[in-house]
Amino acid sequence: MAQAPPMVITAAMVGAEVTREQTPYLPITALELAEDAAKCREAGAAMVHLHVRRPDGSPSQEAELFRAAIRAIREKCDVLVQTSTGGAVGMSVDERCGPLTLTGADRPDMATLTTGTVNFGDDVFWNARPLVRQIAQRIRALGIRPEIECFDAGMIDEARALAKDGLIELPAHFDFVLGVPGGIAADVRVLDFMRGYLPEGSSWTCAAMGRHQLPFVELAAERGGNSRVGLEDNIYLSKGVLAKGNYELVAEAAKRARLKGRALATPEEARHLLRLRRAD
Repeated sequence: MAQAPPMVITAAMVGAEVTREQTPYLPITALELAEDAAKCREAGAAMVHLHVRRPDGSPSQEAELFRAAIRAIREKCDVLVQTSTGGAVGMSVDERCGPLTLTGADRPDMATLTTGTVNFGDDVFWNARPLVRQIAQRIRALGIRPEIECFDAGMIDEARALAKDGLIELPAHFDFVLGVPGGIAADVRVLDFMRGYLPEGSSWTCAAMGRHQLPFVELAAERGGNSRVGLEDNIYLSKGVLAKGNYELVAEAAKRARLKGRALATPEEARHLLRLRRAD
């Protein structure tokens, strides 16, 4: 049996939904994001998944806030930076694509692309096909690879349709977002179906919500996949115990991955495994 590749651990730093009222450890400013990212890198993360916030904590996709955060992170460590194009529920396509206007040394290493609409708690995360295609075109024009975010199995089929239209390349890298209320469940049967349904040669990450986050690190490790952990998706290190930063969740994920026999990818190894170009 071939040895599994090193696991790429991604730290989902802040998201658009979690608030300081829920956890005082949420990083908001560029400096806070950079300091936590550096600790995540030290703990074993190869990449950070980045949203940004305004000073009052409200979600934003403003290019200048991303620029400040990316520069601060890259001054602190060599972790890869993946920017969100999901933003927050209700944002327009132009708002969501703010980070895709960054070029040169500020260009992200990767960006997310959600390929379908899904109920998101009591809201709707709206991704009509024309909107998905617009975002895919902008990611492609920037010269970076998307991470295909899948909140349901049909979003894998939509990625195939995008590839047929020349908007993404296959094999691709996919992120299974499991356990969002309204989306597909965090269940091992779901994970096994979705990874088996991918286009041949594709890689995958699992991002499970809430209490499922850390157990699914172990499931992904056993199956040769990658993991996303962090305060965007889960604020607890254990039942009732708040993580004091993303780095604590990364450290726990790294420990669990190693116990399953998986080495951890460095940023350079992750760049190779995910087929990423270098920033200018």
